[in-house]
Amino acid sequence: IANLVTDDPECERKLFGQGASLDPLAWDVHVYFAVNGALHDAAIGAWELKREYLTSRPITLIRTLGARGQRSDPALPSYNQSGLPLEPGLVELITDETVAAGGKHAHLSRYVGELALWSWRGEPGDRDEEFGGHGWIRAKEWISYQRRTFVSPAFPGYISGHSTFSRAAAEVLTKLTGSPYFPGGSSELTFDLGFLVFESGPSASVTLRWATFFDAADQAGVSRLWGGIHVAADDFDGRIIGSKIGLKAIALAQSYFEGTAAPKP
Repeated sequence: IANLVTDDPECERKLFGQGASLDPLAWDVHVYFAVNGALHDAAIGAWELKREYLTSRPITLIRTLGARGQRSDPALPSYNQSGLPLEPGLVELITDETVAAGGKHAHLSRYVGELALWSWRGEPGDRDEEFGGHGWIRAKEWISYQRRTFVSPAFPGYISGHSTFSRAAAEVLTKLTGSPYFPGGSSELTFDLGFLVFESGPSASVTLRWATFFDAADQAGVSRLWGGIHVAADDFDGRIIGSKIGLKAIALAQSYFEGTAAPKP
């Protein structure tokens, strides 16, 4: 994103939006110093919190609770007060009726009494020609939207690194350029056909467009919810922590730019 800004013909390369324009090399040195410093600090902040709170990711939560059963109705099979709530069309019991010929869970007939989820079905066998699509799967086999060989990260979910890193960088770029907006008022990236590597699709090019650095950062964070890799608290709190880190990082970077940074003891 920082390179997108620098390469934009409308980028003025004025530190903090003021003064004379820097030459390209000087601008890059200042930007990389500030952005990478913020990202480094974001990594420290995010991973300190991950080890402090040790929270589970969706794949652990959904599989574990789904394997326990449903918590909505004690009169129904597979009741467990620590299970998943039943949601028609989303979380349902597999019953003799639903597995009958033509039933919604007919392909799950071996698992009567378990919970089924309406979800992405997983990576297809022929990734170049097929797509996973959506359908009913066993709750205990739910998978996030990734390749089967690229599992959910093996470290705690809270807080989201994507959200923390991205928000920190957005704060730095906003301060450095003197505006929350991309040069010219917006920026975009287009992904052509075939960019997915774990299933065929989408059927047309996809263009992501943002007005502000915060728009781009928020989309980076929410992508992890759509992919089933984080829950909302991981994203939202990651944005808050990332904002605090980014503002402190750019303030420190500015002191180096101005020659006022206190010497290290």
